[in-house]
Order: sequence, then C-alpha cells, then structure tokens
Amino acid sequence: MQDFLPRKEEMLLKFIKQIVFLFMTMFGTLGNISVCVNYIFSWCGGPEKNPIHLILIHLAFTNIIILLAKGLPKTMAAFGLRNFLDEIGCKILIYLTRVARGVSICTSSLLTVVQAIIISPRASGWRRLRPQSAWHILPFFPFFWILNALIAMNLIHSITRTSLNISQSKSEDNYCSFMQESQKTKWIALPLMVLRDAVFQGAMGGASGYMVLLLHKHHQHVLHLQNSKLLYRTPPELRAAQSVLLLMLCFVFFYWADCAFSLLLSLSLVDKSLTGNIREFLILGYATFSPAVLIHRDRLLPEWWHAQWEKFRKCLSPLFV
Repeated sequence: MQDFLPRKEEMLLKFIKQIVFLFMTMFGTLGNISVCVNYIFSWCGGPEKNPIHLILIHLAFTNIIILLAKGLPKTMAAFGLRNFLDEIGCKILIYLTRVARGVSICTSSLLTVVQAIIISPRASGWRRLRPQSAWHILPFFPFFWILNALIAMNLIHSITRTSLNISQSKSEDNYCSFMQESQKTKWIALPLMVLRDAVFQGAMGGASGYMVLLLHKHHQHVLHLQNSKLLYRTPPELRAAQSVLLLMLCFVFFYWADCAFSLLLSLSLVDKSLTGNIREFLILGYATFSPAVLIHRDRLLPEWWHAQWEKFRKCLSPLFV
C-alpha cells in the first residue's frame, strides 16, 4: 500500500505533464499561426505597411520555431514515444531552440522600442528615428539571427543523444543530453548571453517606461476632455502601445520566472525533477501565451473571420440572385 501511493502520485504527475505539454504546444502553435496569418493579410492588404505588424509576424514565426523545436519533442518524450533523433538531430533542435529564444528576446525589444518611437510626440527627438518604411526594419531580423547563432555556438559541442550509458551528462532532456562544458567555453558564452540580455532588456525597459509615461499623459488629457464634455477617441497608435506593453509584461514574467527556477536548479535547493519540469513550462510560456494577448487585445480573430465571411458571402451572392 505504501508503494502504491507514491506510484499513483507519479502517474498523476506524468499525466498532468503530458496534458500541459500537449496543450502548450498545440495552443501556442495554432495561436502564433493565427497571429502570423492575420498580420500578413493586414500588412499585405493595407495601403500603408505598418512596421509593427512586420515585427509581430517575425515574433510569431520565432515562437512557432521554439514550440516545434522544443515543445514537440518534449511532448513526445512525455508520452513515452520512441526517440527518433540521432545526435545530429539533437544538436539541430536544441541549437535552434536556443537561437530562437535569443531572437525572441531581441525581437521583443525591437517591438517595444519601435512602438515607443511611433507614439512619441512630434516635437520629440525620438520622432526622427521613426522608420519611414516597414522595409527599414528588415535588416534587424538577419542581424538578430546571426548574433544569436554565434552566441549559441558553444552548444554544438556539448549536445549529444541520450543513451543509457551516459553518466557524465549534466542535464537530461529525455531525448538529448548536455555534456559537461569546458570552463573556457563556458566563460566565453555566458558573458555574451548576459550582455545580450542586459542590452536588449535594458532597451525594452527604457522604452516601456517611456510608453507608460506617454500613456499616462494621454489619460490625463482624456480626463480633461471628458470634464469639458468633449468626445475624444483613443488613437490606434496608443491602443497598439497598450497591447505591446501587455506583451512585454508577459515576456518579463516568463523570463524572470525562468531565471529564478534556473537559479534554484543550479543551487540544488529544491527537487530537480519538479523544478526542471516547471522550468520547461516557463521556457514555452511566452511563445504559448503571447499570441493570446494579441488576439484578445487586438481582437484579431473576430475581425479576420468576419472579413473572410464577408468575402465568402460576396462570392456566393450571385448564385442566389
């Protein structure tokens, strides 16, 4: 009886892990595909090419890569499916996941900075940095991928396929393992990652604070107009800024929660199995729930489906005349 209870709890935790990984991978992938398709249609079909839409398309694409490269293998491993990866496959998937996560940080920072520049007052000096065209944003994307690809190069030599006779692995991923890195490699890669995160999150924090200040001034202006019994509608740029701020709050929560659990794991202060699983959920968290923030805030799906339905009705209307 005493052996049955722990086994029952273990089976329950395994079932929860399977459901959560499956939900996050499927929900996140479908959500990011929806966001990507919606913004591609609005970006291509609109008279003006909005640079924010282009950045959101790139962010959604990066999130899809994270979910497919990280979430899909973790889901398969949670369900006990056979390891289909060889050593090269392990290296590609984990390396791609690390690069895509870095690109996600950089893209989120670019999104915040560009949005802050767009809503800045005309008299502000920041207004001069406003992109004249969405195409001016494009060079940032290959730069982000190249930068993060170089920073993550150390992973190529430290990833291997999991096998039963590996005893020197540092952390297990069910399908793939990390071997012990040399101190020289570690102390080259780690400062670069810290510097990247500090620079891009510093820019993100500064731009977010600036947007909060501008939105507060706008709120005071609206209150003044309401007291004067004048009608005033919120400009679309400010509504977009509110969406970006919500997105950044989502990013900050999952990033720093991941950092906290990584620290707990490295210090071995808690159960590694449970903490490791929670950290895996946090790694996928931003990629999973960020499209939900955009869909809810910007009402992307209802507007898009309504537009498609109207087109469909116009196509069918001659048949019923």
